[in-house]
Amino acid sequence: MSRIDLQVNGKKFTVDVDGSTPLLWVLRDHLDLTGTKYGCGVASCGACTVHIDGVAMRSCILPVSQIKDKDITTIEGLSEDGSHPVQQAWLEHDVPQCGYCQAGQIMTAAALLKANSDPDDKEISEAMDGNLCRCGTYLRIHAAVKTAAKNL
Repeated sequence: MSRIDLQVNGKKFTVDVDGSTPLLWVLRDHLDLTGTKYGCGVASCGACTVHIDGVAMRSCILPVSQIKDKDITTIEGLSEDGSHPVQQAWLEHDVPQCGYCQAGQIMTAAALLKANSDPDDKEISEAMDGNLCRCGTYLRIHAAVKTAAKNL
């Protein structure tokens, strides 16, 4: 076990974990931040997406020891009250069905819009590719990203 200092959602935490523990499990099991979901465990579905220094990354395969000096943002840290433009666009377009993938989808979209505030259709599709939705709301997700870009 190692003592690892983390900066998550603007707050400092110290956890005692094996350095190889995936960030996902530290967030969920040690910090009680359960908005980030476990989907596949191999970084293929996107449900576990968080921001590391503003970049969307899959937390299920990211050893916590590799991100101890980085700024981590989870879905809980995107906005305290759901007022982030991406979250608002998700509601406007009725994107969530089962909701399981939504945190990862939203975090990926937010990172895209931070890097590119006016993405075209191809850029949206490329950025969101690999975020799987079992309910098939891809057209609504795409429309919500476009709306969020307009509202930023």
